[in-house]
This record gives sequence, structure tokens and C-alpha cells, in this order.
Amino acid sequence: MNKQPTSNPISVADAVFGNNAGRDPGLVAMKYAKMAQSPFIFLRGACHLFYDNLPDSPLFRDAPLAWCCGDLHFENFGSYKGDNRLVYFDINDYDEAALAPVTWDMVRLLTSIQCGAEALNATQDEALAVSQSCLQAYRDALVNGKPLWVERETSGGLVHALLSTLQDRERGAFLDKRTIRKSHRRSLLVDGVKALPASDTQKELVAGFMADFAATQPNREFFEVIDIARRIAGTGSLGVERFVVLVEGKGSPDGNYLLDIKEARPSALSPHLARLGIRQAAWTDEAVRVVTAQNRMQAVNHAFLHAVRLGELPCILKGLQPTEDRVSIGTWGKKLDRLKEVVETMGRILAWDQLRACGRAGAATADELIAFAQRDDWMKEMLDAARFMTQTTRQQWKEFTAALDGRQSPVPAP
Repeated sequence: MNKQPTSNPISVADAVFGNNAGRDPGLVAMKYAKMAQSPFIFLRGACHLFYDNLPDSPLFRDAPLAWCCGDLHFENFGSYKGDNRLVYFDINDYDEAALAPVTWDMVRLLTSIQCGAEALNATQDEALAVSQSCLQAYRDALVNGKPLWVERETSGGLVHALLSTLQDRERGAFLDKRTIRKSHRRSLLVDGVKALPASDTQKELVAGFMADFAATQPNREFFEVIDIARRIAGTGSLGVERFVVLVEGKGSPDGNYLLDIKEARPSALSPHLARLGIRQAAWTDEAVRVVTAQNRMQAVNHAFLHAVRLGELPCILKGLQPTEDRVSIGTWGKKLDRLKEVVETMGRILAWDQLRACGRAGAATADELIAFAQRDDWMKEMLDAARFMTQTTRQQWKEFTAALDGRQSPVPAP
């Protein structure tokens, strides 16, 4: 299988190091340590390498265009509260979002399932079987042509458990895990695991932004800042500017809210889309790109979701989404039918989100997506490509870990 042509090839480690240049060194070291743990976590942390090696075939060059998440893997699905305060299950990370061939998200999702077989408590044969189930569910949902969404009352298995947990979560108990309460006032828990201390300069910058943002909102007092820290979360985004902000919300101490502010950087898909001549919208900045794509694809907007500027830095503001609200299939059990149920739901959600955003700013129409899905010549090639990308990712992971072992520090000298 032919991969995309590349010029001036460099080592896997140097490609990763170059991609993370300019980020916070301490968090980058944490990122590299995580990426060395498994091929799946490496896949999460090296999205740019995935597209460097995507097969150069009509399936990935000439397929209809759709709005894509760009960094789709099974842990980028989860439950969240919408701006209507109801709970939903959907794709929940759009940092790499772009207008791209409709096939790109699916091949990355299938690769994550096969690369993550160990995390899924599945054999390689089982991972392949559930990949086929995921792809069939995706195709069926595209052919149906109607964008739907997941509801708690009709969902099952892990998805139902995630939705129910979030719906029933008590705000006070949630805050107790991430803050320190003294009398009627809270402060953020800065533990080096989920949060790091912010400097005085950083606190001043964030507080100033929040004051300006609050002035534009109907309930200004809701966004009164209580505390600010640097947030540690995710894998791919580790090292970019990111803050957690504790605000007054509906009243102290148990009505406080946590907000997430994260720097938006260019999509890893951009150079490959440019090479294919796929034009993107002229975004005001990268945060506008992310938020616009998320609003187009999700059935209901994420709570507090805004594209903002933190000084000169484009950032995404939204309600903090804790890690436990994301899909962690490995803890759900080893039964194959449970795993199939979850990944089939993911396949349908991807189709629904692409259909929801169809016809927007260069995306194919619903009829074009349906016609593509009805073809008989692409599903086997998709599965073959996912196997190829799984093998490629595993080999890259081995090369990366070997390079790390040969260094005294996982962060190269500037």
C-alpha cells in the first residue's frame, strides 16, 4: 500500500520533537513519557505523523469532503453538558478539525481500535472484528442520511453509564475532587497531576480576560474569578497554554463552576490538505476554526463554548470536561458484545456529525455522502488501510521509545 509522498524525511523522534518545539518543557516531558507507554497513546500524541503516512490512494484523495474531527480515536468520545444543561454523548475534541475527505476520520478511528487492542482488553482478531462492526454501523448511518444523536433513555452499556453518571453528578462532590474547601470558599487543588500553579503574570492575564468576557455576558457575577491554575489534561495538547478557572457560578461553595481555557494551534491536517488542493475557510484565527467545526458537527453546543483571545493567543473557552467523562473502554469489561456496542455507537455518531455539517463551506451534500456510502468498493480498502496504519504506528512507537531510551532527557535541548 502506497503512503503519502514526503520530502526530506526525518526520524520519527525528530519529527515529534520538532512538532512540540516551543511548548512548556515540563509538560512536553510528561507527554513523551505518556507516548512511550503504548502504540495507542503514541497515536494520540502524534496526530501529525498519522497523516504523514496516510495511504496515497483515491479513497483518501478523492472521497467527498466533510467536516472532520481530525484527531478521531475512541477516547475522543465522551459525555458532556450542553449549553441547555442536558447531557449528551458525542465526539468531544476538535482541535485538529478541518474540511477533509470523509474517509480520514474513519481510518483514524479504526486504527485507534486496532492500536488500542490491549487497552480495550481485546485480542487483535477481536479488535479487527469490532473494527468491521464500527465501519458497518458508520456506513448504515450514512446511507440512512438522517443526523441523529444519542439519548440517555435509549442508550445502553458504557454510553448509558457515562450519561447517567454525568446527569446524576452532584456539583459539590465534583468540586471536592478538584478544589480545596475552607469554610465557604474554595481554591483550586494544585497537585501536579491535574493542575500546576500559575505565575502572577499568567493569573493577571487570565483574570483580565475573564473580567472583559464577563462584561459581555448577561450574568456578569457568574464569571467572577475565584482562582486560576495551569491545567494538565489530554495527550496531544500537553504543553500548550492551558488554564483552569474557578468562578463564582451559582454561588459559593457548591455552586462554583470550572472553566477550561486552551490555546488553539494550527490543525495537523493543514499541510496535507494544502498539498491536495483542498481549500479551507479564511478563519479569523485557529480558535474560531475549532469552535465553528464543533458547533457544526455536534447536535447541541458544549456549555460555555467560545472562541476567545487571551492576550494575542487564540484560545477555546468551555466548561471543564473531566477525564472520567471520556470513553475508557478498558475498564468496562472484556466481553466482545459490550465492545461492539460501544464502537458501533461511535461509528454512527461520526456519520451523524458529518451529515449534520454537510453542505457547509465546501462540504459535500447529504446526497453525495449517501452515494459514496452506498458504493461497494471502499469498505475493504478502508479496513486494509487501518491495518497498514496500525502496523506503521506500532513501528513508529518502537522507533520513538528507542530514541527516548538513548537520551538523558526526553526533551531535546533548544
